[in-house]
Amino acid sequence: MNDQTSTPPVPVVVVHAEACHLCDDAAKALTELSRTLPLEVRVVELESAEGASLVAVHRPAMNPLVLVDGAYFSAGRLPRKKLAKLLERRTSQHNSSAGA
Repeated sequence: MNDQTSTPPVPVVVVHAEACHLCDDAAKALTELSRTLPLEVRVVELESAEGASLVAVHRPAMNPLVLVDGAYFSAGRLPRKKLAKLLERRTSQHNSSAGA
C-alpha cells in the first residue's frame, strides 16, 4: 500500500503532439497512475513555447517525450513497467531516508 502523504509527488511532463495516439495513451495512462502513485502529471503541447523548448533540448526520436522529475524518461510508447519500477525505487528510497 502506498502512503501518498509521506511521499512527495514526482513531477512528470508529457510533451503532447497533435493527433498523436501514443501521446494520448501516455497522458491517459499517467493520469490513471497518478490516482494510485505519487505523480504530478502535466501535459505540455508540442506547439507551445515550452514544448518546443523541451523537444529542442531532449531531441526525442518519437512523440511523446516524457520527462520524470525534469529528466528524460522516454519517447514513443510509454514503458509502463519501467516507470513503475522507477517510481517504486524512488518511493522506497524516500521512505528509507525519511526513517533515518
